[in-house]
Formats: sequence, structure tokens, C-alpha cells
Amino acid sequence: MGDSIHDEAEGSGSSFKMGALANPNVLKIYQTGELTVVGFGGKDVPDEVCIAEYRQQLLDLIAEHGVKTMAFDLSGVQLVPSGMLGVLSTIAKRVEMVEIYNPSVDVREVLLMTKLERLFEIKEVQV
Repeated sequence: MGDSIHDEAEGSGSSFKMGALANPNVLKIYQTGELTVVGFGGKDVPDEVCIAEYRQQLLDLIAEHGVKTMAFDLSGVQLVPSGMLGVLSTIAKRVEMVEIYNPSVDVREVLLMTKLERLFEIKEVQV
């Protein structure tokens, strides 16, 4: 994969269907497999997102694809609701590594203040 994110979720034989997500306009699956990359399409995560449903969808994705590393592409995301931080923490307990790609200065500050940065590997990657 190198330092770029590419789209393998569509047309690559992946059995995970975007339509299975509660709102496919919020959560995007860029790649599935041992390294699975999800993102938010360059938009902030809305507060009204059903966090419990997304948590379950991500846990199902982990189980279905044998995910070892779950990466979250936060390119273009300025704010992450506290509930989503909880989801990231839950995911960190279920996989070997959680990577956070391209977090904004504000998101980095929240991760530092909450000491959550210790759970994740933060990376700057090309998208």
C-alpha cells in the first residue's frame, strides 16, 4: 500500500457492501482485508450519526475480513464527536493496530488531551 490510500472496496471482490452501512454518505470503506481503511469522505462526522450502529458495522467488518489493522482516514475532518472517539477506542481493543491518517490540528489536540493518541498510530499519508 505504501503511503497512498486506494479504493479496493468496489470491484475487487470484496464481499462487504457499502449499502450495509447505516448511512453510506458518512462512512466510506476504501480498502478491506487485514489492513482496512475507512474514512468520512473528507467531511466532518455529524453529531447525529448513530454511533452504536456504526460501532457494530465496524466490528462486523473486522470479523468478516480478519482485520488486523484498521485505519481511519481523517483527511478533511476538522471535528470528531466524542461518541466516535469511543468507537475508535473500542476498535483499538479488537484489532492489533489502529492507524489515524491525516488528522487535523484540532483532532490531534483532542487526541492528546484525552490521552487517546497512545492507542493509535498517527500518520500523514497521501490520498
